[in-house]
Amino acid sequence: MSRKIRVMIVDDSALVRQALSDILDSDPEIQVMGTASDPFVAAKKMESDVPDVITLDIEMPRMDGLTFLRKIMTQHPIPVIICSSLTEKNSELTLQAMDAGAMEIITKPRLGTKKFFEESRVRIVDAVKAAYQADLSTKRSKLPQKPRQIEPRLNADAVIPGPARGREMFQTTDRVVVVGASTGGTEALRVFLESMPADAPGIVIVQHMPEHFTRAFAQRLDASCVINVKEAADNDPVLRGRALIAQGNRHLLLKRSGARYYVQIKDGPLVSRHRPSVDVLFRSAARYAGKNAVGVIMTGMGSDGASGMKEMHDAGAFTLGQNESSCVVYGMSQEARKLGAVDEELPLDKLAPQVLKALK
Repeated sequence: MSRKIRVMIVDDSALVRQALSDILDSDPEIQVMGTASDPFVAAKKMESDVPDVITLDIEMPRMDGLTFLRKIMTQHPIPVIICSSLTEKNSELTLQAMDAGAMEIITKPRLGTKKFFEESRVRIVDAVKAAYQADLSTKRSKLPQKPRQIEPRLNADAVIPGPARGREMFQTTDRVVVVGASTGGTEALRVFLESMPADAPGIVIVQHMPEHFTRAFAQRLDASCVINVKEAADNDPVLRGRALIAQGNRHLLLKRSGARYYVQIKDGPLVSRHRPSVDVLFRSAARYAGKNAVGVIMTGMGSDGASGMKEMHDAGAFTLGQNESSCVVYGMSQEARKLGAVDEELPLDKLAPQVLKALK
């Protein structure tokens, strides 16, 4: 049995440190090797014992988390997960942290129902395992890269019925692009969307990210891209020159009315351990767009999106996967490839040109 993933928790709240410790220690593959109330305490402890992964608060006394993160990435790169509270200010700071090299975003655990706590535990544990596997060369980890197995839970049946066999698709020539990403996806999506021209086909995206952060993420992309980028709202039309990004903590489905595509925001359980789930989006694209869709699966841990992409592939869609060398975590794309769901696997910078070529 491989050794446990050793995690240091850095947060000025004793309650948060205790809650995170309880959650992480509940997983047999993770060990909390220490906690720190601020970056100075953390740096002192790291002189003698370096963790595999750090969870890091943004707002702390004496030194803020963003400054500490930049020092870590300059002096001794370690996979870092930002643990943030749900505020507009923290949303922007957290995105700056992602730019500085952080791997994942999690929200601070809160007391709630048993279901709420269990979903929070799943997300936090998965974030640590994803960060541990992350490639720090694009962000290359020097840590052992033995895959950590995470079994998916519910599939897309929990949100949208499976394909109706023999069902005739209403004829339309409108094309649509659907994209799924997780760990490393914030940078991958920036590269992908900045390569899209003003008249690009409508794009619908699921990026695994907590609620309240997706709006700030979409606004950042909108400022840097030729196309318009926005956080999806219920019934938003899918238009040329626009990308819609799923709200954190809500599933996003592609739907169609006549020849026009639109999106539906939907609550529901975690699907493939995620909400929003790439599998849900991809299944809806297989159902309502069929061969008029192009699917792209990017960097991320686990298998979310693999079975949905297989459904798209079987419905006649053209499907692309991000290749291993350009992925921060080669998990989702790899699982889709294993299922025979990927028509072509390419480096990140080749994905957008190939999508545009396929749509011609």
